Amino acid sequence: MKIFFLSLLFLFSLSTAKKFAHPKFPSPINIQAESHKSTKTKLYETKYFTQILDHFNYHPQSYQTFQERYLINSKYWGGAEKNAPIFVYTGNEGDIEWFAQNTGFMFETAPQFKALLVFLEHRYYGKSIPFGGDKEIAYSNSTTLGYLSSTQALADYATLIIDLKKNLTAQDSPVIVFGGSYGGMLAAWFRLKYPHVALGALASSAPILGFQGIVSPYSFNNIITQDFKGESENCYKVIKESWKLIEETEQKHGGLELLKKSFNLCNSKAVGGWLQTAFVYTAMTDYPTPSNFLNPLPAYPIRQMCKAIDDPAAGNDTFAKLYGAANIYYNSSGTATCFNLSDHSDPHGLAEWTWQACTEMVLPTDGNDEKSIFPSSEWNFTDRATFCKDYLGVEPRPNWATTEFGGMDIMRVLSRFGSNMIFFNGLRDPWSGGGVLKSISESIVAVVAKQGAHHVDLRYSDKRDPKWLQDVRKREIHIIQKWIDQYHHDLSQDLLHS
Repeated sequence: MKIFFLSLLFLFSLSTAKKFAHPKFPSPINIQAESHKSTKTKLYETKYFTQILDHFNYHPQSYQTFQERYLINSKYWGGAEKNAPIFVYTGNEGDIEWFAQNTGFMFETAPQFKALLVFLEHRYYGKSIPFGGDKEIAYSNSTTLGYLSSTQALADYATLIIDLKKNLTAQDSPVIVFGGSYGGMLAAWFRLKYPHVALGALASSAPILGFQGIVSPYSFNNIITQDFKGESENCYKVIKESWKLIEETEQKHGGLELLKKSFNLCNSKAVGGWLQTAFVYTAMTDYPTPSNFLNPLPAYPIRQMCKAIDDPAAGNDTFAKLYGAANIYYNSSGTATCFNLSDHSDPHGLAEWTWQACTEMVLPTDGNDEKSIFPSSEWNFTDRATFCKDYLGVEPRPNWATTEFGGMDIMRVLSRFGSNMIFFNGLRDPWSGGGVLKSISESIVAVVAKQGAHHVDLRYSDKRDPKWLQDVRKREIHIIQKWIDQYHHDLSQDLLHS
């Protein structure tokens, strides 16, 4: 659950050249969804819906269509005649199968609720590509990419859900939307924009407040800093002091070759961004049990990184310490022969997030104060705008998301008209700085976990899960059950008096 997971998440590279794109994953690591949850287990059936290109204009090109993919599981559904609920995942910025295979919470709760499960793919990602499914055309310029936006995606979801319910004769089945990271933002916004379609929303690790003028641009990296510092003061200091040493080494004659050897790189490349990516993603996925969401990681991977850095065997060799930490993220299996920093493969189809980050999803995360674990820097919108203009020929609209969906004074505003929303945030997740951390009303509830990481509540449960995580899921289930019970009560009353 860039954004989000920040999807995603909406995860931005920390290197200058790719500052607003997802960090790339070096090729020696096989990134995959959790292996025991494949399509071979008949986890879902794949279907397609003919979707309109432009929901908001009436130009001739607006009526072009494309095939939107969705996944469906009816194994546990109680049926339309019983008005059994429909659980819908609002897809993120990537292949919908990846998210479905890593959202075990929905599959595990479906039997209890007798719910139909539906996972909707976001336009321009996975196989839901406009312009005949041709990515070269769809991604070719700002004119074709102009139909990629959160508002268009939400309209896609509403249109598909309404049509699906009609075809199933399930107009009275309540819909609950789920999402993590950017998908969590979409779930929250869907409930606000389409309350006649969705009864409620579980928005996990959804930084709907992570926009300019609301959240501090230093918040994201300050949380990462605290994650590492809270684990080990020495670990924090080694990482913080390493950036100057890396930069000085890169500038020396033979420095790149030294770094290549020290970090077991396949080629001589700048190593700073590669290390920063590992620290950012490890902070996001600092789960209490092993995971395969981004890379195969052990339980509490920050703890393991700091153990490597604090290992006396490395002596005073800073690069050896950092290499040990990097291996936790990039090579936990120990099978990588070297790391290819020139590999810009995109295994989950996340690349088009750059367009969204250059238009409406302008999330200030790059600020670093003097205490930051990363080099000091200031958030600069002008830098973002210049990059987007040069790279994509488009100017960002930093205030559009909050204009369209709200965010300013959210406590006061949503207390007036919002309802039936759960906002989960784990405080070890750097995106939690832009999350809703306080309950707004009796039915808009913030569930906050001090030790939680990025949408950890939506993962498959594990017998090793700590009690606090088990309690989080129980509370979410209890709240959703109340929504559905109230809905059925109201529906029966309506029928009684009709």
